Amino acid sequence: MRFFHRWQTILIGFLATITLSTFGQNVRLSDAAEISLLTCSPSDEEAYTLYGHTAIRVRDPHPASDSMRPIDFVFNYGLFDFSKPHFIYRFARGETDYMLGGNDFEQFLAAYRARGSEVCEQTLALDSAERQRLLDALVENALPENRTYRYNFFFDNCATRPAAMIERAVNGSIAYEERREVETFRDLINGCTRRHPWLTFGCDLVVGAPADRPMHLRESFFIPERLRESFDGAWIITPDGSKRRLVSSTRLLSERTTPEVVPDFFTPLMCSLLLFIVVALLTLLEVRREASFRWLDFLLFFVAGLAGCVLAFLAFFSVHPAMWPNVTFLWLHPLHLIGAVCMAVKRCKRLSYVYHLLTFAALLAAGVGYVIVPQHFNAAFFPLMLTLLMRSGRYLTRRKKIRFE
Repeated sequence: MRFFHRWQTILIGFLATITLSTFGQNVRLSDAAEISLLTCSPSDEEAYTLYGHTAIRVRDPHPASDSMRPIDFVFNYGLFDFSKPHFIYRFARGETDYMLGGNDFEQFLAAYRARGSEVCEQTLALDSAERQRLLDALVENALPENRTYRYNFFFDNCATRPAAMIERAVNGSIAYEERREVETFRDLINGCTRRHPWLTFGCDLVVGAPADRPMHLRESFFIPERLRESFDGAWIITPDGSKRRLVSSTRLLSERTTPEVVPDFFTPLMCSLLLFIVVALLTLLEVRREASFRWLDFLLFFVAGLAGCVLAFLAFFSVHPAMWPNVTFLWLHPLHLIGAVCMAVKRCKRLSYVYHLLTFAALLAAGVGYVIVPQHFNAAFFPLMLTLLMRSGRYLTRRKKIRFE
């Protein structure tokens, strides 16, 4: 099923290109035309479908252009192609190119019904000049030389683009009702992944402190559902000071049919607690036998080093937003790989001692950092940090009387 929807995305993008090429640039809308915002609810099939989707529908039963048949068309800023060379690498670097495409409304609706998503339509209270201005801008943006854009999850995605196009088309400005509660970027993304604790855990690892700052209402539009809610309470303020509601009517086109996902029993917190207990028992056995389980330290810190390499890549070599600064980098970093090698080589006792001394201090600093720095602390981090702290502390107490040669 996932394979089907992946290729369905590519096929829709191909058909969208053909459809737009025949749509034309000189379509004149009649007074009966309507433009609406479509909001599609999240789906649990893929990670990228967990956040929902937004598109713009243009409908006109009697276009003013003589050669045009009735129009019922969807402009979609969420098209991308998995088959492009180096897609995964470019995605990891934050260099994914999305494009604006379009297709017949019934095709669009059928695709999201098949996915089990709810589709909500908000008809916009635009006058004829605003509708024409918006359509002209969308058609211009959909030209081959204009339709591709560099995707940014927080600030330039399939929901923020339609919002910006609509804001530019109105004669005047759009006033939104501010939300009372203070929210952060992480609050919204974790709200979307709440039934997928492993994805939440991964996001909390790699996304840094900038995601925990309070955001403005306009910045929340990267989540389609928040854009829909904001449009519900929005007003168009014209230059002469008059105002009217942005949304004239709302209706449900398709109901959600996918069942709620039940999180697995083995959540990140459960697994990190089990790891801590196992390592604690092995450490106790090591103390009683007066042994040295170097293999255990090598395994733990080598894995921590690999995780640190991922964090370092995203923080310093990608263009993803909000990756740095990140307190997690104090206890998960690539230097653990060097420490693991030192622990595997008997002649590196001095370096191993210095490494564990610095690691012990860094782990304590990370614990303090999560309190001082306004960065969210995932509960599953605590047992993992304690596990590394315990092993570094064990090494230091065992080697406290070491003689450096």
